[in-house]
Amino acid sequence: MTAASGWATVRVAVRAADGRAVMAWGVAYAAFGAGCAVSGTALFGATWLGWAVATVGAAAFLTAAAVARGGRASRLRPVLRTLCVLAGAAAFGLLMDVITLVFSQDVDSWADTAHRVLSALGAVLLAATARTGRPPARTAGTGTAPAPSAAPGGVQLAALAGTLAFAPYVVMKTTWAVGGTFAGLSGAAMLADAERNGASGLWLTLASWGVDATALLAALGVFLLWGLVRPWGQVFPRWTLLLRGRRVPRWLPLTPALLGAATLAPYGILGVGYAALGTTGVVTVPRGDFPTEADVLLVCWIGLGAFAVYGVALAVAARSYWRRTG
Repeated sequence: MTAASGWATVRVAVRAADGRAVMAWGVAYAAFGAGCAVSGTALFGATWLGWAVATVGAAAFLTAAAVARGGRASRLRPVLRTLCVLAGAAAFGLLMDVITLVFSQDVDSWADTAHRVLSALGAVLLAATARTGRPPARTAGTGTAPAPSAAPGGVQLAALAGTLAFAPYVVMKTTWAVGGTFAGLSGAAMLADAERNGASGLWLTLASWGVDATALLAALGVFLLWGLVRPWGQVFPRWTLLLRGRRVPRWLPLTPALLGAATLAPYGILGVGYAALGTTGVVTVPRGDFPTEADVLLVCWIGLGAFAVYGVALAVAARSYWRRTG
């Protein structure tokens, strides 16, 4: 058997497997959407969106069925990519739901959260299926994974920008956590507000130690970002002890990276636009518990600016990691 014919056989088998996975997801997604529509359960505040979800699920099933039957990838790939984008957009906010669930043991809407989980799963499956049929980026003739490599210089500069963008945010949140005052609001007032909003025992315990939970998550996010652009993100380094020298499964960093980028980039970019409108006086930004509108705008610029820059940097780094480890 020649290398070309061998790859063709593998390609057909993988395409069929991917197709069946998306078919199963399409059925589940369509059933979920139809169930919400029939029962009157609102998704993102609108009951009619259930039928839109059901339509996307049905389209995914039909497209995946064609893939499983050996349909031409060149014709089906644009459809799969379109459905992937729709599913990815519907997963927006899942990261916020996860954070809220961890620290508050509740979410605003369980139906919306279930929808986001299903959408994120579908986006991954659709993306994987859309790539089926392309030769993997393996060492020629060996079938081995590419050697660990650093991201190009431009990608590493993006990672640096994403890291630096979080510095003012961490300073602000840590100031409140240790009891200081920032933007006219004291740490005690922030803690009281967290208690009123039902913050979990974990959140309050960390605050009592002078540690802000979101600042801790920011540090973990920066760690993830650099793992995507440095070689140690592909092979476990020495300090991981028992795991040292083993290949890092691609899904391990890519799952939180794609989830984070899909949530933080649009959230931050739209938020920065809103802050700009507030700063120029086009819209009035509610003060909330802050003494002045200038104070709340300062916090908006710091927080939303960090999310925007980091979210874009994470998307750039995740794309580079995907291509370097394919």
